[in-house]
Amino acid sequence: MLPVWLDGHLLAPDDARVPVSDHGITVGDGVFETLRTAPEPGGTRWVPFAVTRHLRRLRRSLDGLGLELHRSDDELRDAMHAVAGHIEGAGRVRLTVTGGPGPLGSARSGEPLTVFVAGSAIDAWPETGEAVTVPWVRNERSAVAGLKTTSYAENVVALARAKESGASEALFANTAGQLCEGTGSNVFVVLGGRLSTPPLSSGCLAGVTRELVCELTDVAQDDLPMAVLAEADEVFLTSSTRDVQGQHRVDDHVLDAPGPITRDVAQAFADLVAKDIDP
Repeated sequence: MLPVWLDGHLLAPDDARVPVSDHGITVGDGVFETLRTAPEPGGTRWVPFAVTRHLRRLRRSLDGLGLELHRSDDELRDAMHAVAGHIEGAGRVRLTVTGGPGPLGSARSGEPLTVFVAGSAIDAWPETGEAVTVPWVRNERSAVAGLKTTSYAENVVALARAKESGASEALFANTAGQLCEGTGSNVFVVLGGRLSTPPLSSGCLAGVTRELVCELTDVAQDDLPMAVLAEADEVFLTSSTRDVQGQHRVDDHVLDAPGPITRDVAQAFADLVAKDIDP
């Protein structure tokens, strides 16, 4: 098993322990980032991709929860590289920060935050996938809307529903009935040759891959009705581990995937990863 970086120390997995009172365990009071690894341009090492953007988002999530982390970005970057160095080939590195030990309730104790980095090898996602919509919604007015917190129970439930339907992702509307996001992905649609994605005001996560795609190509950020999923010519999802993945079915809507725009976006993203490990 891979070593784990915990509060400044690289440890064997069995030695990496947090107390049962940790707020990340008891109330989901924490944030995290998951990064894919990629070959270092001109080298042979696999290293975390887009570290600067992920750390920037981590700080935003911490600020949103009112947690103050007294560790530098350089230290966190080194920790992720240390863990990634023990993964052979493609992998994921997850950086998690919790509120630290606390009472068995929502109040915080003021104890130091818990910080750990874990990693694992990953298999490549299929070129295309299937998604379903679910009856539950994202609350775009929530205190934690847009933050990447460890409170993932609703994602677990929704993804289980998707798996029961033979799909690999579940898609949420927000409280206004507009398309929002997946359990761990952002969603893009092509209709009449126009590429669109929900705006951050919809309550969706500011995905790092989403951000890069929006910089690489012309994307409209529109409030989209859920009905667009049944009308779209192409649908693709983005996330840190799946990159750009076309969807060949959304509910009962069958698509010819990956479509031409999806292929172009996927190629542009792959080219970026190959030339710049920290864009």
